[in-house]
Amino acid sequence: MMSLHGAGSSATARLGVDMTVEASSDRHRSRWLWHRSLDRYPDPGPRVAYLAIVVVATIMLYYELYVAGAVSPTIIAHYGMTFRYYVYAIGVVGGLAGAVFSVLAGLADRWGRANMVTVGLLLTALLVLFGLPHAPTATTFVVLFGAVGAVEGVVLVATPALVRDFSPQLGRASAMGFWTLGPVVGSLVVAVVSSNTLSHLHAWQDQFAICGIAGLAVFGIALVGLRELSPNLRDQLMVSSRDRVLVEARAKGIDVAAAIRHPWRQMLKWDIVVPAAGGAVLLLVYYAMVGFLVVYFAAIFGFTTQKANSLGNWFWAFDAGALLLAGAVSDRLRVRKPLMVLGACGGIVMTVVFLTRTTHPHTSFSTFAVIMSLLAVFLGIAYAPWFAAFTETIERRNPALTATGLAINGWVLRAIVTLSSLALPIVVSSMTPLVTYGPKVANLAAQYHDQVQTSAAIDPATLKGLQANQSTLALIGKAVGEISAGLHVSRTVSLARLVTLGKVASQPGFTYLTAHGPAVAAAQKAAPSQWQRWWWVCVAGEVVFLPTIFLLAGRWLPARAREDAEQHERLVAAELVRLGAPGAPPPPPAPPAPPVPGAPVRPAL
Repeated sequence: MMSLHGAGSSATARLGVDMTVEASSDRHRSRWLWHRSLDRYPDPGPRVAYLAIVVVATIMLYYELYVAGAVSPTIIAHYGMTFRYYVYAIGVVGGLAGAVFSVLAGLADRWGRANMVTVGLLLTALLVLFGLPHAPTATTFVVLFGAVGAVEGVVLVATPALVRDFSPQLGRASAMGFWTLGPVVGSLVVAVVSSNTLSHLHAWQDQFAICGIAGLAVFGIALVGLRELSPNLRDQLMVSSRDRVLVEARAKGIDVAAAIRHPWRQMLKWDIVVPAAGGAVLLLVYYAMVGFLVVYFAAIFGFTTQKANSLGNWFWAFDAGALLLAGAVSDRLRVRKPLMVLGACGGIVMTVVFLTRTTHPHTSFSTFAVIMSLLAVFLGIAYAPWFAAFTETIERRNPALTATGLAINGWVLRAIVTLSSLALPIVVSSMTPLVTYGPKVANLAAQYHDQVQTSAAIDPATLKGLQANQSTLALIGKAVGEISAGLHVSRTVSLARLVTLGKVASQPGFTYLTAHGPAVAAAQKAAPSQWQRWWWVCVAGEVVFLPTIFLLAGRWLPARAREDAEQHERLVAAELVRLGAPGAPPPPPAPPAPPVPGAPVRPAL
């Protein structure tokens, strides 16, 4: 018994050790997934990988946010929404949710960024895959879309903060150009997927299913691979990659709690708030394209949903290319502001050219492709350097509060987008009857083509008398004469047409056409000039952007920027020597000692 008991105790002990080791391993894996801080600045290879994950995550989030725009006419019809209800529900509710939660994203300075991004990707993927396409009512759809907007407001503050952390200032414009690919490539993905699948995937819910599945895949990538700098590293200013040794040396002495004390008091400054508003109004034309490109081209130019999304391919693709090119050029020249001016001025010119086409309904697809591509290029030239300069302005105040400064930008941006969503249906009031009744009216007008022609040829007073059952022979004869004169047909044919009109007059389709056809016709006439007024509002936003450039950090001349960089390198070298950090340059050699009088002088070898 003693032997068996001893053996059992030994086995139990071994089992306990195994379970402890396994539990420790599980805790290690859990810690590895949740605790993502890096205590050393990563080498170029891993750093690029982390940045790539952030960019892919941003693209995915914007894909999820914009996918509704690709099938907006179908969603409106499915839920029986009016255009104004759709705009207010999607634009205003989503924008307000994003604005409110953007402020909460300032907590990323305390809690970190990577977990916010990872959890946010999971939530938005589930909402898009299971929530939105199965919403039973319009109200439920709006509430769920607001939830997507809320998560987006948090994550899309955390992602540029991560990009800033991993990118020194001398490469910041390129890095921010890559981050800005998020909204642009997100829109491009929406356009490419929808233009290639709508012809055989007819249900609008299919677009959300594709998007949600992709979102889960990106969540998996972020869960495994995304990391962030520890607060002690990210709370410092890093001008070039050569600062790495200095940043790591200083990190041991950083008081993180002191650096992030009173964050809003430190960040709510004119040179942050005003440029944030300037960047937002610059993008009014961009957000109009995001939300209403399909609706605009379908209502004004008669493009199909697939054709309008194909036109979007040109806009987003050229915008993406311009962002990358402008970021690289800005880093090469070491200046931001001249490129912002060039991009804004070019954007103003191309927006004016674009709005002149509004009153030319026969403008070709290829003409629009050229105009919109050039507009996209200039917007990209302006925005990538702007975002780099904006993060550098935040760093000028306090690099430890980058997420707080970006949260202010997120709040201002979404507030202005929300206001524009409120204003657009008022300025373009014709879109409500066009979107709400237009498609059905167009189908019925084709079905009742001859009857519509007949009704239009009859004098309104005569038609009113006939509808009031005052069908006297004199009134019928008058109507027949008006049809004959208006349509250039015989009285016999005119009488036959009048009889046919009487037969269909009480049918539901013709009644719907009679009730809403005049409003749609009037809206079609008014819509071009109304849209033109809205594009002028966008031009005004681009003009307002220009003076806000002067508040941002950075030089205007490349030569002055190079001088600043050289001065910074000298200061870094001196600081490394003072700290005795590894990798510090060796001290200059001491001067030779003076010769001792009378001592023999050795010849130099």
